[in-house]
Amino acid sequence: MIKHRTGYHLTGITIKVVYGDVEEVLDVLGEHTAYVERTNLTSRQMNGRLVRKTLSFGKQLEMLEASCAWEDCVYNLTRPVKTLRIEARGGPRRWLPRSPAMAAGLTDHLWTVKELLMTVVAPDAINTQ
Repeated sequence: MIKHRTGYHLTGITIKVVYGDVEEVLDVLGEHTAYVERTNLTSRQMNGRLVRKTLSFGKQLEMLEASCAWEDCVYNLTRPVKTLRIEARGGPRRWLPRSPAMAAGLTDHLWTVKELLMTVVAPDAINTQ
């Protein structure tokens, strides 16, 4: 979403689809910015380099990219998201927590930060072959 402003007033919004089919994206998201703004806020809360007007603001591109990659891994693998939980059938708990990676079928459990740090990731040159 590209916001157009006059001073501090929002005057219009232009939708620009970067990934995927335009019609499919509009069907899922509609013509509002709530999902995009929620994602931006979550990223700023988890990643100090994205916060404006602070000492931790990202000044070097390489460090900013590393920080964003770490934030994506932590969010998708270690954090349970309340809207993704599923109802438990039997047992002491009513709800089973799930991370975005669990909801996508990429993993079967919530990772710990230790497990995430101990995971070896192959370099891009190996992944692209």
